[in-house]
Amino acid sequence: MGSHRRRAEGDPVDSKPARLSDTEQAGIRLFEETLGYVYSAALRAAAAVGVADHLASGPKTVVELAQATGAHADNLNRVLRALAMRGVFHEDDRGRFELTPEAELLRSDVPGSLRSAVLTFTDKTFWNSHGELAHSVEHGDASFDKVFGTTFFDYFRDVESPETFYSGMQSKSDSENASIIRNLTFPAGATVVDVGGGYGGLLLEALRADDSLYGLLMDLGDHVVAGHRLGELGDDDRWELVTGDFFEECPPADVYLLKHIIHDWNDEQCVRILRNCRRAMRPGGRIVVLDTVIPPRNEPHLGKLFDIMVMSILPGRERTEEEFRALFDKAGLELTRVLDTGFAVSVVEAVAR
Repeated sequence: MGSHRRRAEGDPVDSKPARLSDTEQAGIRLFEETLGYVYSAALRAAAAVGVADHLASGPKTVVELAQATGAHADNLNRVLRALAMRGVFHEDDRGRFELTPEAELLRSDVPGSLRSAVLTFTDKTFWNSHGELAHSVEHGDASFDKVFGTTFFDYFRDVESPETFYSGMQSKSDSENASIIRNLTFPAGATVVDVGGGYGGLLLEALRADDSLYGLLMDLGDHVVAGHRLGELGDDDRWELVTGDFFEECPPADVYLLKHIIHDWNDEQCVRILRNCRRAMRPGGRIVVLDTVIPPRNEPHLGKLFDIMVMSILPGRERTEEEFRALFDKAGLELTRVLDTGFAVSVVEAVAR
């Protein structure tokens, strides 16, 4: 007779599963990665309905949140519990949801809010382009152009309001600017150009940090610089707006800041921009590129994901230190420093050769 017996009523249930093989565990991890886009969709949904704003005063039930936001209670609960398992919102033992440090940044009324950035980076312009990423891999061009029938920048200039793009980009950029400026030093009395600087958040941070600086905010058109934030400085004598095309020329200055500019373009276009800066640069001046520097091999880095994003929408790329060195060399510049800021963006400095 065998040793097995039928479980009697009241006997404990053995709920421990049999050990999975390495292959089975790998399959689970791979499928979790496959569903990563679902998490992004849930994050966008929470940002879109403004859940975080209604939790500023403390935890609330999903019914209370649904009444406050006009959302469907059951579906909102399903979204929030998915986000809570990765630390965006937290469900307490009474079934109420509350803010976490990450969810706090989804509020629209806090310093450093990333709500606008979340909505921008999960917008259809990014979302649909990433869905066709195989096109970029197979053909070498941006899948955005295939999906939308125009280039990324032309789309936001001609099809959509540019505020949609620039407000989201500014939201992300603002979260990095203080760290960047803490890692930079400027010559006393220097003129600093924020090249393609959008609304001027980086330049504003620099002018606040050093009251001897004079700033130029340069971008392509009045529709961009008209939304600038330099008035927040409270000293209009220390800055001016410059409308211009960095592919044609740049104004004279001591320091050129190029934040998330070089990564937008291919090598030939980048060299043209850098040469224009070098040509206009005053003696002893320098160029500061603020982009991701891709680390080698298997090292985890958010910049490797940004690189995929850039691949899908633009002709550019994120670059390694050696690739930056080669770009600078072609533009008559010498790379002098690469510094990690703690964010995905690094400080990459160059001077004239």
